[in-house]
Amino acid sequence: MKSIMEIQRIKQVKLEVEVNKSTIRSPEDAAVVATEFIGDDDREVMLVMCLNTKNEVIAVHRAHVGSLNSSIVHPREIFKAAILNNSAFIVVAHQHPSGNTMPSNPDIQVSKQLKEAGELIGIEVLDSLIVSDNPEGYFSLKEKGYLT
Repeated sequence: MKSIMEIQRIKQVKLEVEVNKSTIRSPEDAAVVATEFIGDDDREVMLVMCLNTKNEVIAVHRAHVGSLNSSIVHPREIFKAAILNNSAFIVVAHQHPSGNTMPSNPDIQVSKQLKEAGELIGIEVLDSLIVSDNPEGYFSLKEKGYLT
């Protein structure tokens, strides 16, 4: 007989923080939140904003910290926080330390992959943003037609 492990508890460590915009009604609202958390980081960071059914931010998770110009993410890291927080929707964002918010081909592909994964598990990806240290300087892949 082979023994297996039973998972008794998955621990999520939380830290309460204040956010300027707590309800996401537009890409601008999401960009304000994302910029507050990752806008001036010196490496690419993938941020997940977990939203409830009223589009209120209920959790923010730094899903991955990459290098100066790349961040390799997988849907399981992105959706882990969303699942643990019973999210209805998510908005993902990452920043380009260079300040240039134009998406690369990998940015577009990862965003499409996340949207498809969200459809499978029932947590809709509302948008994927690229931000800089200026909340007005962002790129919304949904607004520009990449996420349909």
